[in-house]
Amino acid sequence: MAKKILTLMLSFLVMGLAMGQEERTISGKVSDGNRPMENVTVEILNTNAVTTTDKDGFYRLAIATDDELQFSYMGMKTMTIRIEDVTRILNPVMVPEVNILDEVVVTKSRRKSQKDLEFEYQVDQNIIRTAFGYIHAQSSSGTVRVLNESNIIPVTPCVLDLLRTRFPGLAVSGDCFGGGMVTNRGTSTLFGRNLVAWDVDGMILSNPPIWLDVNNIQRIAVLSSLVTGVRYGTLGSGGIVVINTKSGNSFRDEVVDRARLRNNFYKDDSLEDTDIRNNWPAYKTELYASTSLENANQNFEKLVEKYTNSPYFLLDTQAYFTKEWERPDLGEEIIANYFGLYDENPVLLKALAYQYQEQGQYEKANATYKEVFVLRPSYAQSYLDMARSYREIGSTIKSASLHARYGYLQEQGFMELDTAGLGSIMNREFNNLLALEKDAVVEKGNRNKLYVAKEDFEGTRVVFEWNDGEAEFELQFVNPGKQYHIWRHSWEDNADMITREKNFGYNTMEEFIDGSLPGIWQVNVTYLGNKSITPSYLKATVYHNYGTRAQRKEVKVFKMSLKNANQELFKIASTTAIVSK
Repeated sequence: MAKKILTLMLSFLVMGLAMGQEERTISGKVSDGNRPMENVTVEILNTNAVTTTDKDGFYRLAIATDDELQFSYMGMKTMTIRIEDVTRILNPVMVPEVNILDEVVVTKSRRKSQKDLEFEYQVDQNIIRTAFGYIHAQSSSGTVRVLNESNIIPVTPCVLDLLRTRFPGLAVSGDCFGGGMVTNRGTSTLFGRNLVAWDVDGMILSNPPIWLDVNNIQRIAVLSSLVTGVRYGTLGSGGIVVINTKSGNSFRDEVVDRARLRNNFYKDDSLEDTDIRNNWPAYKTELYASTSLENANQNFEKLVEKYTNSPYFLLDTQAYFTKEWERPDLGEEIIANYFGLYDENPVLLKALAYQYQEQGQYEKANATYKEVFVLRPSYAQSYLDMARSYREIGSTIKSASLHARYGYLQEQGFMELDTAGLGSIMNREFNNLLALEKDAVVEKGNRNKLYVAKEDFEGTRVVFEWNDGEAEFELQFVNPGKQYHIWRHSWEDNADMITREKNFGYNTMEEFIDGSLPGIWQVNVTYLGNKSITPSYLKATVYHNYGTRAQRKEVKVFKMSLKNANQELFKIASTTAIVSK
């Protein structure tokens, strides 16, 4: 049976690759945020097909899924966007290219200081501590691959075996008894490959530290490029392996509230309920004005004639009848009658699955996620969604199997390993499943043989997911002291991060709430758009008492359509449920 399932999974991957070659037309309008831009060069990088925008900023090109579309214009930041299966329209907003010149006074920088990185080290697993300061894997000028404690198998004899199994691209020879050497396939000279150097808690070594206890490693990273290794001089020409140990970590273990590191004070400037309702589409206002279920049905029948081709109208009405009138049967009837609008569209199907999860209709969510999986078998997010969904319906073994299958496909080279982004989330999810539901996964006689890493955080964990890979937004986290920090998901601020998400196929992030400051947290969102005129959907899953037997979760779904306005999503009390609007 397992062999049949694996064969089916691999066939899905082949189908996904074949579908990626299907050519279609993409079009859109390029602007600077205010006016259309003429003569912007629009080029498909892998085919060299090129065009320019007309006087109204419009362009049109034949393109295929996974092609990279590049927009360039003198004086503006070049934008490269990977085309997804649903992409038909792209309306990019270009931003100025900022060059720092001599004698120019910089009043504010987006680059994080070493002090910021030091405080965020325990929170952000993409940060590595070197002999010359902190490096963030996602914002580094060179390639940095990070492996965290939760991903390290404790029975590994020494670092040689750890590198041999977890870092493709490194050539490891020798063993943990007689010693060995490590070379980086990505770095070479006229005289052959250079050996990697080692940085262990700031101590620079030329030979592998085979004496180091693998169980003492908190974080290990490979710095592959000359750019990241330049400070090490000629010793770093073959790359650097940086190791941060637990005993060498002099920093606090608890989650750090990043808001308190900055002079950012919230001014209670998010939109009120009345402001949000005033920006509702007309059909939603009319529906919510219904005085009875009969009146609501009458209003729907009248409105559906006008909005019958709008999947967003149907999603709104499904939620309306399910939540406002407690009639999920009517909501499901609406979707079933017009399911053709969602069929074969993974972005819309995910929005529907989000709503099912919020409503507690987990079986329907599971069936919907299965359809997304078939459409996107090469997306890492598909495995995460299905694993979570199976856990929600009580199919714990299937959930664990999907996690294991995802790991197997990575080991076999069918899916690329991501240690800087989704990898840590996937590992955390799997470890949490095993820690809390081991009895349902492993037979009684084998439970003690199953290794489960100790959870490094207990408290409130919030996981955000969004249905559209083009969605741009900012999440604002306001602590009880009215200070805030912002996580930015936009091409202007984090182009590398969004490119990574598209390359690996995921749309998720996690936030940990600092429990040292008692009171109510508030989470706001500012929607920046998705390069089209359609809304995007944001799902927030709040895990209370995360990592403990008392763990419980709540799901909230938000339709993002009003742009450039700070809106309150929800409030969180560290020991109680979501305080929702």
